Amino acid sequence: MGELLQHDTSYHLWSPLAQTKWYLITTIDDHSRRILYGDLWEKETTWTHILAQRTVLTQFGCPLTYYVDNHSIFRYVERRDSIWKKFETTEEQAVVQWKEVLKDLNIKVIYALSPAAKGKVERPYQWLQDHLVRTCVREGITTIDQARQVLYEELHQYNYKRVHSTTGEIPLLRYEKAIEENRSLFRRFEIPRPYQTLDDIFCYRFKRTVDPYRKVSWNALKFSLSGVPIRDEVELRISFNLKTRLALIRFWYQDKLVGQQQVKAEDLKKVHF
Repeated sequence: MGELLQHDTSYHLWSPLAQTKWYLITTIDDHSRRILYGDLWEKETTWTHILAQRTVLTQFGCPLTYYVDNHSIFRYVERRDSIWKKFETTEEQAVVQWKEVLKDLNIKVIYALSPAAKGKVERPYQWLQDHLVRTCVREGITTIDQARQVLYEELHQYNYKRVHSTTGEIPLLRYEKAIEENRSLFRRFEIPRPYQTLDDIFCYRFKRTVDPYRKVSWNALKFSLSGVPIRDEVELRISFNLKTRLALIRFWYQDKLVGQQQVKAEDLKKVHF
């Protein structure tokens, strides 16, 4: 257990009465088939996947490997210019932020060679589509918040009560059995030094150069820093609060925290959260 976590997204009309599709993001332990994370989102961004990482890793520990597809959120995909359109790689795209989180925690990533290779994730999606859609119709679900509550109940059924067709065991019992028999490769989650908080790990990472006024810029925003030589680089580690719509920026220089500031997330243009 914990040797391989399969992580993926399913874009589907989960509640036909809502007349809009939502993204279901899930993470499944390959050995036990336990769904460690499942939630619905109106849009899919790097940040929603980082939030999924944060939930799984802080609750269950660090696995040996993540198994994902070749989506640009998980892997840099080079796009070539054509006579119709010139592609420009943004800073966010060039640095695969989701992968940087795993790099800090020494977790490997394996990429599926084809959609068919991710069958162990697709089967639970089929089961959830069957059960979640029917329940949403029966209960008249029209909003994503209502659908989330139905989803959580279905996930509980899947993990705690349903005998898996392949393993012949209930996922939770198979999970607990692996722990009892010391067959788990999950490592305890710890914030790696020199970082101090979860916001230093589950975040976006960007680098900026200190100007002659000892400031770093982000579009129209300017941040003053002390104790950093001019023309040296600092790393900005940015996390978001989706409820308050605020972003926390923590400035790191040579493994030292040299400042932090909170701004409106909308002011960080070209960063999707």
